[in-house]
Amino acid sequence: MKTDDDRTLAGRPADIPPDVVAETILVVDDRPANLMVYKSILEELGQTLITASSGEDALKLVLKHDFAVILLDVNMPTLNGFDTAALIRKRRKSSTTPIIFLTAFTDEMDISQGYASGAVDYLPTPVVPEILKAKVRVFIELSQMRRQAALQAEERVRRQAAEESARQSAFLARASDSLARAQSQADLLRAVVRLSVPDLADMAVAWLASETGEARLEWQQALGDDDIAFHGLSDLPWLENLVAAVMATGQPQKLDGLPPWQPGPAQDLALVPPLARLESAKALPLVVAGQVHGVLVLACAQPKAANPVGDPLANDLAYRVGNALENVLLMDQIREADHRKDEFLGMLGHELRNPLAPIVNCLQLQKMLKPGDPRTASLFETIDRQTRHMGRLIDDLLDATRVAHGKIWLRTERCDLNAIVRQTVEDHRNLVASSGMILDVDIPAETMWVDGDPTRLVQSIGNLMHNAHKFTGPGGRIAVSLKPAADGETAHITVADTGIGIERAMLRHIFDVFRQAEQGLDRSRGGLGLGLTLVRGLVRLHGGDVEADSAGPGRGATFTITLPVAAEEPVTAPAIAPSPNVARKQRILLIEDNRDAAETLHMMLGLEGHDVDVAHTAQAGLARARDFRPDMILCDIGLPEVDGYQVVRSIRQDPQLAATFTVALTGYGREEDQKRAIDAGFDRHLTKPVDFDTLQRLLARASVSENPTA
Repeated sequence: MKTDDDRTLAGRPADIPPDVVAETILVVDDRPANLMVYKSILEELGQTLITASSGEDALKLVLKHDFAVILLDVNMPTLNGFDTAALIRKRRKSSTTPIIFLTAFTDEMDISQGYASGAVDYLPTPVVPEILKAKVRVFIELSQMRRQAALQAEERVRRQAAEESARQSAFLARASDSLARAQSQADLLRAVVRLSVPDLADMAVAWLASETGEARLEWQQALGDDDIAFHGLSDLPWLENLVAAVMATGQPQKLDGLPPWQPGPAQDLALVPPLARLESAKALPLVVAGQVHGVLVLACAQPKAANPVGDPLANDLAYRVGNALENVLLMDQIREADHRKDEFLGMLGHELRNPLAPIVNCLQLQKMLKPGDPRTASLFETIDRQTRHMGRLIDDLLDATRVAHGKIWLRTERCDLNAIVRQTVEDHRNLVASSGMILDVDIPAETMWVDGDPTRLVQSIGNLMHNAHKFTGPGGRIAVSLKPAADGETAHITVADTGIGIERAMLRHIFDVFRQAEQGLDRSRGGLGLGLTLVRGLVRLHGGDVEADSAGPGRGATFTITLPVAAEEPVTAPAIAPSPNVARKQRILLIEDNRDAAETLHMMLGLEGHDVDVAHTAQAGLARARDFRPDMILCDIGLPEVDGYQVVRSIRQDPQLAATFTVALTGYGREEDQKRAIDAGFDRHLTKPVDFDTLQRLLARASVSENPTA
């Protein structure tokens, strides 16, 4: 007896298109002769025919195949046609497969039972071939129609998916282009809401927080022809609550069933008609570098074909807006930094010209006054004061640059912080008193040790005192205090004043480079705005920090330096005998290509009794050194053709000159410049303009080293 998969694929009739898939027919009968008859009748239909000789075999085949129609004999042993049909109907996949019963018994009871078992038709046996083919052909066509409909539905879904993908791609491309064009925060928010309506929502609100507390807001709606008079988040309580929730949690928020809006007495009634139709809203965070900077709110009216509030495009748009916002904020920072740099350069020119003006005037007056005029002394004092002021400006500029690039070196030692603060206060006492201000000092008696560079600590505290003096008028008060912290591990140095104070918005930027409180065109307070930047950099190099506080304009300011304290007792260093300040007469060779600088220094050294010779080039200097045999060589670094580094190397390689005390004179004053000069062979490094007192002390020290018995 034939069992599973006795199948026949008959030759296809010519009227069946080649692209039409052949359907599968299952014939179930326990008599082989009947199966042979059915095959011969149905083969001209050109479909796949599978036969089974029992109900059990038929059930196995139903599990493997999908049939267009099943021809099922009713009278079969063990499992008859009715039971087989009932079991076929219980399987979900075959529950709708058409079943035609084949039986010689057509009484009313059998027909009723057959239909109850799931049959769709009855054929008495022996069958009439034309009737059998006609009935089977109907179900084949129905199956083909269902298959075609399914294919069309799949194609429709694919086409819709492709169209949606194209729509999303076009939207995202348009969004990327619009967001990339935004040059400011306002441009960006305007682009966001215009992109969102109507593609993603019926109403869009883009809100951006601001450091100054003045939030930016953009609004777009497509709920009516009239523009909505919208003034702020407070116009819509639910909107204000959504934005607040996103800012607090950093997560998207959704609201369904928006509450009815009731305008207050000060609000515009034009809001009512369109907003009354809104039913759902979603708020998305605008994230920059992990921080929520704003919120995009999309609201929709119902019913809609598809609710854009759930559209994944909204999430993608919010992500892209965050990236674009980061770029805009960076551009804002660059523009602000560029603006501050331009302001600084203009301020630098102003501050450098200020001391130059009295210097030029003094020089002109010196030409006009007769020799011996007593007013000449005051001219010299003015020139000295203004040149020192210019030197401080240049030093601040260079130090700020070194700190910014991490190229400043500390000469750390165990030092007494009390003495440092006290010394700084005394250095500024006369300045404060001469300006009609009161100076309060609170320094404890017990010693407080720190590991630091005394010079840089004095500079940091001095900058704060100078700043307090600059922004406090006559009759004001400056208070300087030093106190240990409660933890015993740090110390606090506080410089407070009763001056003009600092705006709250300015406090967070007060230590930034090129930042300075606003001044008028006269810039009566002067300065480059680098002092506080330098203080912060130097203090942090000591492992500490500095903070600024102010109650606002006109209410003074307080600056607090916090430094880590060291052990109670310093490491004792051997006492160093003071160096003499008077040098013996020496033979000095000056190698300097700037003739004015060479001539003036030549005259000053000559007036001190030294024997001085001058050369203006490296070659002439080396030749004069061999003839003159100087005790000391002062050599400029920036010589033409052959620089000072090459000169000193040549000196060290000459047995007759190798031991000569050699000093570098240069306008290059960075720490690395000093190290480079020493590495090249110089004994000392002096930065132009050379302080003459420093040069005299150096000459005295050199004369002692050359004559130990002197």
